[in-house]
Amino acid sequence: MFKVIKRLLLLVVVLGLAGTAVVYGVLSLSLPALDGKGHSEAINESVIISRDVLGQAVIKAQSHNDAAYGLGYAHGQDRFFQMDLLRRNAAGELSEIFGKAALALDKKMRFHQLRKRSQVILKNLPESDKQLLKSYAQGVNEGLLQIGYSSFEYLLTGAQQRPWQSEDSLLIIFSMYLDLQSATFERDQALIQIEQQYGKHMLKFLTQPSQYQAALDGSQLAPYSAGIPKLPILKQQTQQSSTVQSSTPAMYAFNSFAASQERGSNNWAVTGALTTTGSAMLSDDMHLAMAVPVIWYKAQLNYVHNNVKTQVTGVSLPGAPAIVVGTNNHIAWGFTNGYIDTADWVALTSNNKTWQVDEQIALPNNEAETYTLTLSEYGTVKYINGQAYALSWAAHQSYAVNMQLLQLEQATEVDDALAIASDVGIPVQNLIVVDSQGSAAWKLMGGIPGRKTPSELSVKSTDYSPLWLQNEAQRPVVKNPVSGRIWTANSRVVSAQDNERFGNGGYSLGARATQVRDRLFEKQKFVEDDFYQLQLDNQARFLIPWHALLLKQLKADEGNNAAYISAVENWQQCACASSVGYTLVKHYRDEVINITFSTLQQSLSEKNGTLSYVRRDLEPAVWQLINAQPSSWLNPQFSTWEQQLQGAFSQTIAKLSTQYGNNIQGWQWGKVNELVIEHPFAKQIPILARFLNMPKTPGFGDSYMPAVQGRSFGASQRFIVQPGHLENAILTVPGGQSGHPLSNFYRAGFSQYINAENTPLLPQALVHQIIISPKGK
Repeated sequence: MFKVIKRLLLLVVVLGLAGTAVVYGVLSLSLPALDGKGHSEAINESVIISRDVLGQAVIKAQSHNDAAYGLGYAHGQDRFFQMDLLRRNAAGELSEIFGKAALALDKKMRFHQLRKRSQVILKNLPESDKQLLKSYAQGVNEGLLQIGYSSFEYLLTGAQQRPWQSEDSLLIIFSMYLDLQSATFERDQALIQIEQQYGKHMLKFLTQPSQYQAALDGSQLAPYSAGIPKLPILKQQTQQSSTVQSSTPAMYAFNSFAASQERGSNNWAVTGALTTTGSAMLSDDMHLAMAVPVIWYKAQLNYVHNNVKTQVTGVSLPGAPAIVVGTNNHIAWGFTNGYIDTADWVALTSNNKTWQVDEQIALPNNEAETYTLTLSEYGTVKYINGQAYALSWAAHQSYAVNMQLLQLEQATEVDDALAIASDVGIPVQNLIVVDSQGSAAWKLMGGIPGRKTPSELSVKSTDYSPLWLQNEAQRPVVKNPVSGRIWTANSRVVSAQDNERFGNGGYSLGARATQVRDRLFEKQKFVEDDFYQLQLDNQARFLIPWHALLLKQLKADEGNNAAYISAVENWQQCACASSVGYTLVKHYRDEVINITFSTLQQSLSEKNGTLSYVRRDLEPAVWQLINAQPSSWLNPQFSTWEQQLQGAFSQTIAKLSTQYGNNIQGWQWGKVNELVIEHPFAKQIPILARFLNMPKTPGFGDSYMPAVQGRSFGASQRFIVQPGHLENAILTVPGGQSGHPLSNFYRAGFSQYINAENTPLLPQALVHQIIISPKGK
């Protein structure tokens, strides 16, 4: 009997190994060849595509078009499925791969009709840009063709690989509009609903300016002074017991609501007067959702333009033929999301003409679903609380997308970049640019509607401005300020006066920008490592008042709260991995806000509204309520504000216990905010997680501080550079270059990012090389 069991076990092992070998064999067939020679009709001179030890692509060509072909070839080999998802997401075409499960998302995207807009924009581009996009697309398709076998994503879904088209690269830029600016018009919708249900007084109270302001000119917005509005009692609220039963902490809050995800970033610079080399220095870390593969692709392009050799190094976005953030050794540039107001909802009346169009959404097996949109001369129509509104958004205008960003590659000084900024068709960004001569500057780059009076609420159709059709040419600029320092971090950068012209499209609170600014004034000379340490700054300055409030609440019952008091007193004042106290303070703030504003959230949710888009604005309002303690703002579960504040902590403990267990050591911030970077397929097929995901890492950083990090969100790259001194420049990304799990470059570079190592910007030793020659040569 024992021998039989032994043989069966041996058979299982053999079959398992055989199955693994088969899977490995199938997957290995889709690995790209990174060495060899080939020919192409798409290039004029030979193109060399090399990879260094971390997989960074190095392209050498004799023209810009040929360099675009080479970059496309590398993207097609390493990232095609990622590119396919990006273009399909922007166009609303994911259902063709994922079936009806993706229909809701596709319909949301079809609202913007971005495939049609890309086709129109492509037709009107200069011939030189059309040819560059064509060269890039040919490179993508030939790089994909070289592999010969579909990647595992296509094998699992049964989808077909569609060739890349020039218009798809424009969709990639549109995908960034959707990622970076959707919250702008969604926030406006939320403000419309708040104003309709509670009036302008309540709206101004909830969205009042905070003390955290870090505009470059030091200007402050006028403080709110209209007092606290009375909160109406909802009909469904009933009188509750004056005592809160500790056995039912889950009932303390009616509604929990999270802040909408802030697509943010940090960048800052100092002029040459504050460096040891005399060159200006730039830091840029863009905060985005993290997945496998990471969004950026490291590359260096070497080509000849107008008989001048060009070398540009940085990160590219797979699907587009450009270095998005980088340097040509004369200048260096980086971005943060601008968050000025680029959208208006136009209130329609029966006098406004509307019409309908049908969108065909493809499904697997040659099926399709018809989705009907209502259009107007002002934009696509949506009903909010039964009223028709048309969305007028910068992304829907002809100036939204173009290829002007490529001109940065030829700039030799800051002034060149500033002259380009107004014409670049990307989502509006805070451009910071520095040069080797020591200059540093800021300017808004990207599509900005020419209309002069942005509105966070709806506008009447009779007040609609034809200037929406024009891109704003007159933009504020700051160059070489007396302090020698420039900073942005998604809060208001423009002056208080310019704020009236450009509006608030969902600015961040400003605590992060304030901390960056203050840190920059702590030193008089900087080197690259100083900037890196500032990127990693996780000191919890913003939460200090909340720490004091929580400690006060806990010490009201020291006997029962001894362990919590000890943790909070020893919180280290940072989002450090070992800190339990930080977790308690952070979550306590969340629960105070949940309980205080849950009545508002409940009322809005009944009409498909939410406070999520204004949650980061609530900081000054919640402190006014805590200090004044108005009775109308008491959650009906409590009879006094002291009970409400204590109840928020009971809710904090209940939620942490439910999510992370009763052992307080399991509430360390590194565990609660663990960095989990997942492949989208691993979420659906958990058995694949250990093969596809990046290793889980203890959390480091949080919101409202320079070191931004959530569970799958954070610095998508860390870039620090002085033009003219690239030997010390740094570029780290939280993942590898290749999207293929068997590639040596699938996780290459991840450990350097996690360990905050100074990964060089410049390519290191080259280990692979492909040479592609023109056919006939």
